Amino acid sequence: MIRLSLLLSALFLTGMAAAIPSKKTDLPAVNHSMASNRFALIHLFQSDTTPKIQELEEVVVIDQAEMIRREESNAIELVKQDFIRENRSGSLMKSLERIPGISMIGIGSGASKPLIRGLGFNQVMVVENGLKHEGQQWGTDHGLEVDQFAADQIQIIKGPASFKYGSDAIGGVIDIREKLAPTEDGFGGSVELGTRSNNGWLGGSANVFYRKNNWFAEGRLTVADYGDFRVPTDSVFVYDFGVALHEGQVRNSAGQELDFSTRVGFLGKNFRNTLGVSRVSTKAGFFANAHGLEPRQVDTELHDRSSRDILLPFQEVTHTKVINKASYAAGNNFLQLDLGYQRNDRKEWSQYVNHGYMPAIFPSEFPYPSTQERAFDKEVFSINLKDELFLDRHELGFGASGEYQHNDIGGWGFLIPAFQQYSYGFFAIDKFKLAPLWQLTAALRFDHSQIHVEEYQDWFPSVEDASQAIEEDYLYRAEEFQRKFNSLVWSVGVNYKPGDLIFKANLGTSFRMPIAKELAANGVNYHYFRYERGNAGLDPERSLQLDLGGEWKKEKWLLSFSPFVNYFSNYIYLNPTAQMDVLYGAGNQVFNYTQAEVLRYGAEMSVMHQLNSKWSFELLGEYVYSEQMSGDKQGFTLPFSPPPSGIINATYKPLAEGFFKNPYFAVDFRATARQENIVPPEKVTSGYQLVNLRAGTAIILFGQEVQADFQVQNLFNTRYLNHTSFYRLINLPEAGRNISVSLSYEF
Repeated sequence: MIRLSLLLSALFLTGMAAAIPSKKTDLPAVNHSMASNRFALIHLFQSDTTPKIQELEEVVVIDQAEMIRREESNAIELVKQDFIRENRSGSLMKSLERIPGISMIGIGSGASKPLIRGLGFNQVMVVENGLKHEGQQWGTDHGLEVDQFAADQIQIIKGPASFKYGSDAIGGVIDIREKLAPTEDGFGGSVELGTRSNNGWLGGSANVFYRKNNWFAEGRLTVADYGDFRVPTDSVFVYDFGVALHEGQVRNSAGQELDFSTRVGFLGKNFRNTLGVSRVSTKAGFFANAHGLEPRQVDTELHDRSSRDILLPFQEVTHTKVINKASYAAGNNFLQLDLGYQRNDRKEWSQYVNHGYMPAIFPSEFPYPSTQERAFDKEVFSINLKDELFLDRHELGFGASGEYQHNDIGGWGFLIPAFQQYSYGFFAIDKFKLAPLWQLTAALRFDHSQIHVEEYQDWFPSVEDASQAIEEDYLYRAEEFQRKFNSLVWSVGVNYKPGDLIFKANLGTSFRMPIAKELAANGVNYHYFRYERGNAGLDPERSLQLDLGGEWKKEKWLLSFSPFVNYFSNYIYLNPTAQMDVLYGAGNQVFNYTQAEVLRYGAEMSVMHQLNSKWSFELLGEYVYSEQMSGDKQGFTLPFSPPPSGIINATYKPLAEGFFKNPYFAVDFRATARQENIVPPEKVTSGYQLVNLRAGTAIILFGQEVQADFQVQNLFNTRYLNHTSFYRLINLPEAGRNISVSLSYEF
């Protein structure tokens, strides 16, 4: 009986640590070693109803973040729900900025996109619930259509991960995972409410779930409304034109958000299936004085009447996802199939202003409204299949993936043509236990991709007198063509875990297929006052990267250091030229997509010390250097290269008393260095220092627990410029002091 009790306890603890759902912080089947134990124990009970006795040598339950650091040879961070809640900002990506190696391209106060070690856009893949997020993520003004309240945990892979995820993972992966299914029968849910002072943000999210036996259902609704954000200045210069800001408000930067998601699932002993549907809808204004070719012709009186109205120019985005996740576990085998559909419908609205040979009066017979500048409508179908096999010394993984996407365009403006694209890939991974302290990981992947770009002909003739125009005067901005790409990549990693130390190294290749904009863009980007031209002859980006890592954990200390070296043989970038556009704009500078050799290196470090039961201290730092080794910009860096920065943190957690439970007080001092390593048209950005405060506690009211969190960002209302901001080129400073309060309640 003692041994049987031990066996039952081991099953419970191992399952809880590895994959049995919980209401808070577990991730499904992240640790393959634990998954192997779980499947073996389940198989023991299911294979025969006759009672059996088996003695286990040892049962160890460890934190998942620690397990990931030990088992994976890549540089990986696991962000849990507590971190997301305590650092929640205007967008989910903004909330991750405190992590070393992660920075943001800010787009106002409601949207941002991630940079991992200085790489972003289509070089960083965002995965949501196992499905690659596909929006119009190629532009700096395009945020990510993700409900930040639905994210429960986030796994961040720093560096190339193409061997597992395919193209677009050449710079890293942001893997967002929702809460797991409820573990017990019954009804429950949560409510989160919040407000922020800087832009008058008001919003929240509510979800409910119900489980009965093996079936469960869940739904979530998120709403948000915010006004123009404020900066600590009363004027800025937008491309040499002085612009006064009413009460420091960034004119027309208000927005709204309405998100909905639901899922239903079956949870059997061996088979599980979950069907989820989500819809993220946003409407957000563009800074009225920094959009289009006539920033001086802005009705400031109209815009300044209210800080919450959304006037022209603005964008509307609706992103719909349908994901079905099925898995089957038997013995030492785990099979998973993900099917997905996405539709990203994005429209940009702006007053019609004729330039070049465009007609002075908008034609009434045109199929789009005069205010619809651009429209993009992308549909994506995806399939991912993965089989994991857990043997004595090997953890084998085999997978295949496929994707088809179709993107239509509309509106009177043009930047990229419509296109269709499909891709498929196959991969194999083996984690081999060389010895108790040594693990070797090897991976191989093959991918094929094909893109078909449609032709686009101007709707107006490029002649002075349109009545005399002939067919040849309606110029083709894009010619029809097809490109096919094949890629084979590999990765080899090693882990060495002697006691309190962890050493890891990973060497591998990675790739990225050029996107439609890089291949076929041919128009004015009104957000940057420039003319962008694609290159149909671009080759896929290829890189070789070496990642090293070391960690030491001893009693009250945790030290980690993660250096890397990255070489691109043909990095794709937008190169400014001496040419000026004369057909479609007011003499905008022409930028051409081209390729060059690039060398990158850098590191992240962290030091954490638990002084005593109440006080802890933390030091975080990051550094990245990039240099173009060939091409027109040889010797220059890459755009949006983040400067060196560091954070010093002190956290105080007193003993809970009375109505308060698990209180905390934290202060972050962030120091960012001057960024002189730039590439034209970027400008040198001065360094700055910020102080941010965080505090929170669980409050017991009428026997119920309510979590309250409080933040003060930019405590001293410092005026500073962020080198990776969308608005850096017009010298628009970052948001001023922002006080936020949030309440969350689970029932």
